[in-house]
Amino acid sequence: MRLKPKDGMLLDKSVQLEPGTYVLPSGIRIAKSGIEIGAEGVTLIGDSRKGVGVSLKDLEGVVLRGLSLREYYYGVSAESCHSLTIERCSITSTAELPPNTEFLDIWLPAERAYGGGIRLINCEDCEIRENDLQHQMCGLLTYYCKNLSVRRNQCNYNSGFGIHLYATCDSVFSENSCDYCCRFEPREGGLHYGHMGADSTGFLIVYNSCRNKFLRNTARMGGDGFFLAGLSPNFEPCGCDENLFEENDASLSPNIAFEGTFSKGNIYRKNYADRCNYGFWCGYSRDFVIEENRMLFNRQAGIAVENGVGFIVRGNTFQSNGHGILLWSRYHEEFLKSYPDRDTSRDWEIVKNKFYRNGIGIRIAANQDHGIRNLPEEASAPPHLYPHSHRIIENDIQDNGIGIELYRTSRNIIKGNILNKNVEANLRLDDAEDNEIVNNLGSRGAYL
Repeated sequence: MRLKPKDGMLLDKSVQLEPGTYVLPSGIRIAKSGIEIGAEGVTLIGDSRKGVGVSLKDLEGVVLRGLSLREYYYGVSAESCHSLTIERCSITSTAELPPNTEFLDIWLPAERAYGGGIRLINCEDCEIRENDLQHQMCGLLTYYCKNLSVRRNQCNYNSGFGIHLYATCDSVFSENSCDYCCRFEPREGGLHYGHMGADSTGFLIVYNSCRNKFLRNTARMGGDGFFLAGLSPNFEPCGCDENLFEENDASLSPNIAFEGTFSKGNIYRKNYADRCNYGFWCGYSRDFVIEENRMLFNRQAGIAVENGVGFIVRGNTFQSNGHGILLWSRYHEEFLKSYPDRDTSRDWEIVKNKFYRNGIGIRIAANQDHGIRNLPEEASAPPHLYPHSHRIIENDIQDNGIGIELYRTSRNIIKGNILNKNVEANLRLDDAEDNEIVNNLGSRGAYL
């Protein structure tokens, strides 16, 4: 038996909805655990992008399959649900800020979240798979969730966030597509002056979202690819720690492929981060592993990190970037109050990477603005906060403008690298003291 949808309907038993298109401004509500709603061929349309198409609260084991939703604020909104499955639904054209207007707020709480296809609050053990969540503000919004399985969803062409995590932990996000998630914020100066991106992103990961796995996703051509932030606007530490990013492609952003700030213990393995402003931007983070990634043709740097501690960078390819790796220190009193262990750039291992045809292969410098400009003396930190104790070992560094450049950094070990045919210099030292430089193979086979 098929049931015809009606406005405001409560569903308390398993049912197959009657195919057709229905204008239901108040949507429908699922009111009982353990039921399945089949809705292939059914489209529900809201009014003026207000309200919720399908709402659920305090339920377990519900399955929603095959439903199409349009013109609501949220297509589906679920709160405090367990073992919910949403699959093969098409949810689009939900509430959206006008284009070319404002810079986004990445810290909005659940009750003020931007419109989107699916919003989950305090949900556990849920499966969100094979849904079409494109062409709106946000695809999937998750708040205080855990043990989610989010697989093979299409979240492209959204002007806010493709997939959003806020205090969402221990979940798997695999084979999702979050491409072209971008917007523009105009600024004084004319039609073409402003910020491309305006904090839109394929994946937004904030506020203690930890121990998640991001596997084989795409987040190309977004404002950022993956945007992970661990310090709130009021300087509250809220690190997004111990996440794994593996075999993702976040290339072609006007800004950053993988941003991961004020966090620790994240692993980035076998990802593509090509043709952005920065491949990786990981300021004030520590104990990251960045290995076997590809970074090609990034305007500023493949990896750029301010006051990063204890990174392992191993087996990556850096080619034709402004800088391959760009590390620097800068003193920020407020940041150090929140994360006092991130006092300078120190204790990195840069091992067995390939650096070809970059402007500078590796640059490490003290008291910098964005790693490339000296700060005025009055804004500079004292020598004990200069970068130190980096290990640069067995890297292949050839055909760059400069191979390795050190500025006001000490106690580094540069050992066993190939430094060959770098145009200006294989190794440039400027006010860099007490460094161990041994057994590096330079041009014409000479050892440095």
